[in-house]
Amino acid sequence: MSSLKRRYPIGAELIGENQTHFRVWAPKARALDVVLEDTARAKPIFYPLTAEPEGYFSGKAGAGAGARYRFRVNTGQNSYPDPASRFQPDGPHGSSCIVDPAKFAWTDQDWPGLKLKGQIIYEMHIGTFTKEGTWRAAAEQLSELARIGITVIEMMPVAEFPGRFGWGYDGVDLFAPSHLYGTPHDLRAFVDRAHSLGLGVILDVVYNHFGPDGNYLGSFSDHYLLRGKGHEWGDVINFDGQNSGPVREFFITNGRYWIEEFHFDGFRFDATHAICDDSEEYIIGAVGRAAREAAGRRSIILIAENDLQESKMTLPQSEGGDGLDGMWNDDFHHSAIVALTGRKVGYYGDYSGKPQEFLSAAKYGFLYQGQSLSWRKVLRGTPTFGNPAEAFVCFIENHDQIANTGPGQRPRFQTSPGRYRAMTALLLLGPWTPLLFQGEEFGASSPFLFFADVGDASVRDATRRGRAQLLAPFLSLNEEDTLRRLPSPDDPEAFARCKLDFSEREKNRQLYDLHIDLMKLRREDSRFCEQSSGGIDGAVLGPASFVLRYFSEADDDRLLIMNFGEHQVFHPASEPLLAPPTGYRWETLWTSDSRRYGGSDAAASATVDQWILPAESAVVLRPVL
Repeated sequence: MSSLKRRYPIGAELIGENQTHFRVWAPKARALDVVLEDTARAKPIFYPLTAEPEGYFSGKAGAGAGARYRFRVNTGQNSYPDPASRFQPDGPHGSSCIVDPAKFAWTDQDWPGLKLKGQIIYEMHIGTFTKEGTWRAAAEQLSELARIGITVIEMMPVAEFPGRFGWGYDGVDLFAPSHLYGTPHDLRAFVDRAHSLGLGVILDVVYNHFGPDGNYLGSFSDHYLLRGKGHEWGDVINFDGQNSGPVREFFITNGRYWIEEFHFDGFRFDATHAICDDSEEYIIGAVGRAAREAAGRRSIILIAENDLQESKMTLPQSEGGDGLDGMWNDDFHHSAIVALTGRKVGYYGDYSGKPQEFLSAAKYGFLYQGQSLSWRKVLRGTPTFGNPAEAFVCFIENHDQIANTGPGQRPRFQTSPGRYRAMTALLLLGPWTPLLFQGEEFGASSPFLFFADVGDASVRDATRRGRAQLLAPFLSLNEEDTLRRLPSPDDPEAFARCKLDFSEREKNRQLYDLHIDLMKLRREDSRFCEQSSGGIDGAVLGPASFVLRYFSEADDDRLLIMNFGEHQVFHPASEPLLAPPTGYRWETLWTSDSRRYGGSDAAASATVDQWILPAESAVVLRPVL
């Protein structure tokens, strides 16, 4: 590497008023030039870079912040964007832009960062969160999210991707915040504003594949990907094969970059089960370790999506784990949807939605810890003993699971109001870490569809067919009928329909109050804020009812009575978890059936004769003398 002091090993970095140093890994090149396009001259200026060992090229050029540039390989006719570009003002096919991160004035010097315990996560897609679909517009809503009790924003991927709209999981310029949402400084301002309000911000990053359109890495090296060793999204990334060292460096640097230059509070790692890496240190663990070092005194949180449910990911690296803090728990979601809707199609067929599943989720996290899974015909999961309750991120909605209904319909429209209120209470009062999807808190009527503005016809058709194949079992249709029924992902109307309407905060005031009150109860109640699966026990009370008891050492227990079914008289009450502490009786602290939330004000009652459980409700009881 050059003796010049750089912050990162790759990319364009300012070293003076109008001086920029460039460094790129391009083992495919015999010669490499920086092509400066943003000058007053009629023709571009070429600056040759110096070859270094192991395929790197580096050098400096007379260019400042805002200058546009590309790289020319082997003095050919074509030139390409920087693989580590910090900004692509015209999208992934355009020129790269030099950015000066020092020009942004941060105000969050006292921000301590985050620990996972105690958080309520809010998943957000910047393009649909507001009508404008920008970081600036989204930042204006942060104060309301903080007011109602949200503590962490989980931002869906923002790395540059092709087209006018998309989910962001087909990113190709992993260091460049998407130009569709604003400038890099707009993103910095969003994070800075969040921190001023006490909100953390974590970024969803995709390290399992690159998007198929706008990816020019192959022009610099043939070793970023392992050809022919692919998964459903294409070729796998080369983390452990020949010349994988610079590839690993690329991703580890990316993790450091988002933490240092944008002050993110951690990551959600997408689909880690699709990452192939037999290295001594798993790449996600390596990225996480580098990210924590980059954060310095700030605490960050690292969460994985892992379909294999490998619980070691949240164990310390000293114990053979990957050092992450949490994992998405799809098991909870699938049980919840079956309980809410009765649907047992597709992967829901491996769940019953019965009380025992929710009791097990509260006590053990994942439901599948090595048993057979008929949907994929595999053994799924590993034991979770020793993993803390907060390590399991649970949800009723997320971007994938709403879209996987086909029409993108929110779960509240697929069940009864009472059952939905009760399930919301379970989500927000359980010992796990709850996650809400944008608009869920006020009962948004907007769907969340799969949308992707793909210019390449072959990619577009393959994407549509892949979605149809995935969703056909859920719609009980064949693949061709599903293809005809699904909205076209590249239809701008599909994208527009997903945008939130904040007037629904008032239109759906009862649901909004439900979420606000539950988040307050979770935050302020002595038992629910404890978040300890070891201090919880539960019992089945009926085919659709159960109790969770949150124990304390000071006779201040809580009962969470859940009934997803009809009105139930529980007699005889031969369940010891229902017994109050000696000398006490139970009184209702909160109920989902309150008129405030659109209910009938029916409450659970515990008398010497019997227990009465109101239909489709959640009730919290506390002991009183």
